[in-house]
Amino acid sequence: LILLSLLLREQWIRARYERSEFVCVERQEPYSAGYREGFLWKRGRDNGQYLRRKFILSEREGILKYFNKHDAREPKAVMKINTLNATFQPTKIGNAHGLQITYLKDNSTRNIFVYHEDGKEMVDWFNAIRAARFHYLQVAFPGAQDADLVSKLTRNYIKEGYMEKTGPKHTEGFKKRWFTMDDRRLMYFKDPLDAYARGEVFIGSKENSYTVLPGLPSSIQGYHWQFGITIVTPDRKFLFTCETEEEQRDWIAAFQSVVNRPMLPQEYAVVAHFSLKLM
Repeated sequence: LILLSLLLREQWIRARYERSEFVCVERQEPYSAGYREGFLWKRGRDNGQYLRRKFILSEREGILKYFNKHDAREPKAVMKINTLNATFQPTKIGNAHGLQITYLKDNSTRNIFVYHEDGKEMVDWFNAIRAARFHYLQVAFPGAQDADLVSKLTRNYIKEGYMEKTGPKHTEGFKKRWFTMDDRRLMYFKDPLDAYARGEVFIGSKENSYTVLPGLPSSIQGYHWQFGITIVTPDRKFLFTCETEEEQRDWIAAFQSVVNRPMLPQEYAVVAHFSLKLM
């Protein structure tokens, strides 16, 4: 079972027992209207300061966009619904209503961190993104069952946390970085709230010569955490270390769950254009 965030659970209870949103089946909730406009507090890409920004979600245009000024004519960023994801990250963001929004920009992942003082408002934005994604997927996959599309609306990360890494020559020192496993994309950041990853690598399947091994090659020297992991890909080996044996087991299990899963046809197109590597 997928564990719901505390905010989602709280707002579901309030929606059912306080607002009676499930009583009248003919009433359309605002988040399913196909258009949403409002203000969210957004973290600045460079200075880390949260500033109030206007966001517009348009299902008809297939985009989510935000503006640096409420009267600006041109948006600061435009995010296509087909690559959009949203996941609650209260601990990482430091706010009970914190939401992490990601989208692809030039095949690289861009992170946006937002929150709102009102928990219901934040949940409504989350549900509006899911509703827009659902309608997009219905058009993109006309033969698919609705139940099959639900799992593709938004996704939580398979695992996040700190590991150490070294470079492609395996002679550089190991550096501590924050890692995020988003489906088959393994990304690392200097800080968990960075807007862009320092590097990304695609993790394919065992049928495509991807392997996960405990430990590091015997030739690796220098200071690093004790519990190593080696990911073998068709191009090179990626070396990581974990601070504890428990973290090593958890990361290996996360990697193995992806490697054991056969690749989908659309994922072959992703790996063909995946030019960024972990450096």
